[in-house]
Amino acid sequence: MKIRILRLALVLALFLIVRLVRAADNELSPQEKSDGWQLLFDGKTLEGWANNNGKPMPANAIQDGAFNPHLAGSYVPYFSKRKFGDFTLALDFKVSKGCNSGVFFRMADPKDPVQSGFEIQILDSAGKPKVGKHDCASLYDAVEPGKNAAKPAGEWQHMEIIAKGSRIQVVLNGEMVVEADLDRWTEAGKNPDGTKNKYKKAWKEMAREGYVGVQDHNHDVWFKNIKIKPLK
Repeated sequence: MKIRILRLALVLALFLIVRLVRAADNELSPQEKSDGWQLLFDGKTLEGWANNNGKPMPANAIQDGAFNPHLAGSYVPYFSKRKFGDFTLALDFKVSKGCNSGVFFRMADPKDPVQSGFEIQILDSAGKPKVGKHDCASLYDAVEPGKNAAKPAGEWQHMEIIAKGSRIQVVLNGEMVVEADLDRWTEAGKNPDGTKNKYKKAWKEMAREGYVGVQDHNHDVWFKNIKIKPLK
């Protein structure tokens, strides 16, 4: 009996320790704060985000601590009020069936996100045997994921985007799926592998600082735990 009580006490103590170290949704743990992470979404409001179209936020945009930009009225309806250059961006997302969305970063002009920034694709592409430059976690129209690490629609997924100088990395659900050097994009409309892309400017010449934004591409998509760590 005494051994069982001691075991239960140990389990409870470990649980409490984990609760103290691990942050709840849309919060930063003490360690994250110490490491320089900043929360971009508090789970209740869009304070810290700018509206790209002047329209009021849909009544159901924030539910259960998650933000859904669908029906907000523009291609990239919300973007960070601050610009970021080198950083690690972390977030959780969940797609609906057939969902097409994206996360933009280093947008120099929020009114022209496609031609002034970079997009990491968010797509309902779980289970595809071969993924391309338009599938989930791709550097859109430029670099396909090295593997399909996407989870099915309805499941929460975790993504990290690391931007440091010309180097871009994408980690999806714990798997490094994209590694790219923007300096290799020396021609407008052309990828280093010779394939075409839709960009009017060579990525080598693109701004290395800009806004973070979320895309509404006519599908429900949910985001939470959006946080960023500027890199020196």
